[in-house]
This record gives sequence, structure tokens and C-alpha cells, in this order.
Amino acid sequence: MKLYILSGNEKLYSTRRLLEAAKERGWKVRVLDYLKCSIEIMKGDLKINYEGEQLKSPDAVIPRIGASRTFYGTAIVRHFEMMNAFTTAGSLAISRSRDKLRSLQILSKHGVDMPKTVYASNRSDAKDVIKLIGGTPLVLKILEGTQGVGVVLVESQKAAKSVLDAFYGMDVNLLVQEYIEEAAGADIRVIVVDGEVVGAMKRQGLEGDFRSNLHQGGKASAYTLSRKEKATALAAAKAMGLGVCGVDMIPSKRGPLVIEVNSSPGLEGIEEVTGIDVAGRIMDYVGRNVKQEGSTKQRRRMKDSIGA
Repeated sequence: MKLYILSGNEKLYSTRRLLEAAKERGWKVRVLDYLKCSIEIMKGDLKINYEGEQLKSPDAVIPRIGASRTFYGTAIVRHFEMMNAFTTAGSLAISRSRDKLRSLQILSKHGVDMPKTVYASNRSDAKDVIKLIGGTPLVLKILEGTQGVGVVLVESQKAAKSVLDAFYGMDVNLLVQEYIEEAAGADIRVIVVDGEVVGAMKRQGLEGDFRSNLHQGGKASAYTLSRKEKATALAAAKAMGLGVCGVDMIPSKRGPLVIEVNSSPGLEGIEEVTGIDVAGRIMDYVGRNVKQEGSTKQRRRMKDSIGA
């Protein structure tokens, strides 16, 4: 087995754990900074070079693509796909998941519940947008934001209009979402691998902060999913076409609501609070699919999805 882990930093916990898990299985594994990869495209010939070395096609790749480098990273992943390498996250699925608006549209089409969301251009009247979402309080999300940055809770009608007018004036792309008060600053992160829930944790934001993201100081604990929460997480992963992902949900009176599907979920928090070898489960998934039957299925899926 020859495996490449595409990561911009091999010292990161998730990258290190994946590297360890692959080595434990006796695989030939290498961490590649995908930003140092270059591709050659010729008639009937696709090549990838890495710091002056022409890379041989691996059996599989595990993409750990940074949100700010999605375009370049998915181009590299797509090249490996076309070289018939199995990938735990396809280039198209990564692109879909990184586009907050597109991902919500896909989830809606597949019947996955989420907070009510409104998207409008800067030519829209702020009052009309606020009315569409059902009034205040409401949540504003900058489409390009990550890890809780660019997410704002607005509690009054006057403040919401002022903030919307300000952002629209700067031509910023925004999602406006209903505020789920009963979530009380908590969310649930579910790790899904190959159509199965591997583990889950509850993340609680700091007092007074409705965001639960660990990068914003939130705390995590192991969590046992209800039947509906499990079904929702699996439906979201399937809708996005991701073999490995983190599904973020918030509790509500009408059931779990999906707020994001992450194509490169961090492993540190979930492994620490649950004690589950998530990296090992990912490697088991890779091992199963590198077999001839799995590789054939992957190539068929790739062929059908490229360019969609």
C-alpha cells in the first residue's frame, strides 16, 4: 500500500495521527505539502511533481486541505483521482462542503434539516431580509469564515439592520440564519467514516458566547447520539458524498439541525474526549477500498462526478 497524506503541516495532530496509523499497518506513507505540488497536463498523460520529483501514482490519498487553499488543494486531489488513486474525500465533495451556501442547498435537497437560512445580494433591503428570516435575534455568517470566525449573533431589529447594511456596503457575502435559542451555545460534532458513525462529542461555548467552536475556547465532552441524531449525521455525510467527514449539528425543539459538514475534521478533540482511534478507523476504510473492487467503484464515481 502506497499512501499520500496531503497536508500543509505534518506537525499538526491530525496529520501525525494519520501518519502513525498508516505506519502501524506497515504501509508506505508520505506526507506531502500539497502547495508544493505542481501538475503537468498533456494529451493522455497526467503527472504530479513535488519539489522537482515526479511522483508515482499512489494507491490512495488522504486530503487535509486548508479552507483558504480549497481551489488549489482540490485541483491536486482531482489530479490524483484522474490517476486512479482512491481518496477519502473527493475533489468535488470537498468543494461542495467548503461552499456554505452550496452545501446547505444540497442538504436541503436531500431532506436534511438545518436552521432556516436566507441569502440575498447587497441590493436587497435589510428589512426584507430580516422579515424573511422571522425577525431577531438572528445569526449572520460570512461565507468565507472558518472555525467560528465571521459568525455574529444580532439580537435587535435596529442592530440587525445596521450590521446588514454595513456588510452589504462592503460587498460581503452573508448567510442570515435563525437563532436557535435552546441550543444554548452547544453543538454536536459527529465523525462519520464510510457511512458509519465513529464517535461524537458535545462542544459547549464559553459563557456568553453562542459559538461552540473549540478554536474559540469551547469545551468538549464525549456524547451519546440519539437515534435521530445518528440518522441525521449519516444522511448529511451521504448527501455531501464524503467518505470521511465531521458533521456539526445543534439541538432544537424540532430535532437536530445540521450547520456544517467538514471534509477535513480535526482528530485531536474527538480522540481525546472519546478515546476512540479515529485515525485507525480511517485507515481501515482506506484499506478496504484500495482493493480492486473498491478502486473500481471509486473510479466510476470519480468519472461520473468530474466536472459536475
